[in-house]
Amino acid sequence: MATKLIKLEDGILVEAEVPDNEAKPISTNVVKDVKSSFAQVKPILVSISRPIAEAWQEINKEMEIEQAEVEVGFNFEGEGNLYITKGKPDANLKVKLVLKPIAPKPFDVIMVNSKGEEINRSSHEAVFFTEDLGKGVMLEMVSIPGGSFVMGSPENEVETDNCETPQHEVTLQPFYISKYPITQDQYQAIMGENPSHFKGGKRPVENVTWHNATKFCQKLSQKIGKTYKLPSESQWEYACRAGTTTPFYFGETITTDLVNYNGNYTYGDAPKGEYRGETTDVGIFPPNAFGLYDMHGNVWEWCQDIRHDNYEGAPNDGSAWETGEDSKIRVLRGGYWEDEPWNCRSAFRLWGDADFCNNNRGFRVVYLPGV
Repeated sequence: MATKLIKLEDGILVEAEVPDNEAKPISTNVVKDVKSSFAQVKPILVSISRPIAEAWQEINKEMEIEQAEVEVGFNFEGEGNLYITKGKPDANLKVKLVLKPIAPKPFDVIMVNSKGEEINRSSHEAVFFTEDLGKGVMLEMVSIPGGSFVMGSPENEVETDNCETPQHEVTLQPFYISKYPITQDQYQAIMGENPSHFKGGKRPVENVTWHNATKFCQKLSQKIGKTYKLPSESQWEYACRAGTTTPFYFGETITTDLVNYNGNYTYGDAPKGEYRGETTDVGIFPPNAFGLYDMHGNVWEWCQDIRHDNYEGAPNDGSAWETGEDSKIRVLRGGYWEDEPWNCRSAFRLWGDADFCNNNRGFRVVYLPGV
C-alpha cells in the first residue's frame, strides 16, 4: 500500500492510500471543495470509493456529524489540489479528510433600555462555515440552533399591527443563514451584474426583485452543490430575535448608533439621531446574539412567503407559507435606511409585488442541512 500524507495551510490533513500495483496518476479537487464548505465546521472523516460527483451530495448532508463513512470512487477529473501518484480508473481509493475547525471569533451583544442607553454588554460566539464564491469573495453562513419561539407581537407593543397577530409558537429545525444581507460583491460573483443604486462592494445589494433574489439562490445552489433558498418568514424572525422577546434584538428601542434608519423619528424614549439617507456597508453595527448583522434597517429583506393579512392558519414548523390567493405578493422584513424605527421591529411585516424593485430591497439566504 502506498500512502501519501499532505498537510495544507488551513489545517486540513489529507491521507490518500492506493495499492502499489495500480500505476495511473490521478488528481482530485475534493480538497478544494471540502475546504470551502467545512473548514469552519466540525471535523469530518470521509472514506471515498465511489464516483465523486455522486458522493459529494452525500458529503454535504453530513455537516452535523463528526464522522462520515461515504463510499466514493475516483473516475473523475481533478484540478491538482491533491495528486496521487498511483492508481487506475477502476481502483479503490481511500481518502481521509481531517478538518481542523477554525475557532469562532467572539463578539459583543449590546442591550439598551427604552431611552437607548446601554444596560448590558455580553460576549458571544457563533459557529459558521464559509463558501468561496470566487475571486476572493466569500459567503459566511451562520449556524442557527433549532428551537421554538413565539412569533408575532403582543398587543401592548408600541406600533404593533394586526398583521403581526395572533402570536403563535413556531418550532424550527437547525439551519444556516447568511451573516449579512447579500452584498454587491456577492451578487456580482454569482449573477455577473450589480443593479444597486448605492454602489459599494460591501454594501447590501438592492434594486432586486423577489424573482432576482430567488434566481440568485438557484445559481448559488448550482455553483456550490447545496440547496440555498430565501428564508421563510418564521426563519427570518427567529434568526432576528435570537432569543429576545422585545421589539428589537437590542431591547426596547434602537438608536442610529445601532441601526441604519431614519433618525428623525424615534421609538419609545430614545433620542433622535442621524439620518444617513443611503445604505451602509454591512457589519458596521453590532450583531444580535446569533452573530447576525443588519437584521434591523439598512435594506428590506425578501422572504419566501406569500402575503397573508395575519397569522391565522400560518405554518408552525418553520416552513414558508406558500399557499394563498396571490403568489405575486411576497413578504419583506427588517426595515430600511429611510424607514421609521417602528418599521424595523423584529415582528414588523411588509409585502410587495415580486416583480417590483427599488433602492431599499435586498435579501439574505438560508441553507437547511440535509435538504
